[in-house]
Amino acid sequence: MTNYIDGFVLPVPRIHLEEYKRVAEQVAQIWKEYGALAYFEYVGEDLHLEGTRSFLEVVDANAEEAIVFGWVVFASKAARDHANKQVPNDQRMIDLVTPLTDSSRLIFDASRMVYGGFQPLVQNG
Repeated sequence: MTNYIDGFVLPVPRIHLEEYKRVAEQVAQIWKEYGALAYFEYVGEDLHLEGTRSFLEVVDANAEEAIVFGWVVFASKAARDHANKQVPNDQRMIDLVTPLTDSSRLIFDASRMVYGGFQPLVQNG
């Protein structure tokens, strides 16, 4: 199975985590309409391993923020590239995300998100 994934890590203020979850559930459906095979987001729980940098450090999170780690699975890079062109222009995405990034009501700061597209290296499922 050769897939392609987009991965991301971002801090979300704990007080907004439930609202973020509600929006992310809708966002997941939109990504899937544009070709994503699967969409996952997890909240960090055990984020320290001696001798390594944690996601907390990478995104400069504070004690009031939760770390969200997610990935979106696509059949190929081409499918991912197509979705990445379509999703940001979908009016539902604009309506969902724009209010969350408004500086007067910031639920998450996209400028602190770490993101990348990844090709397979080892797949042992």
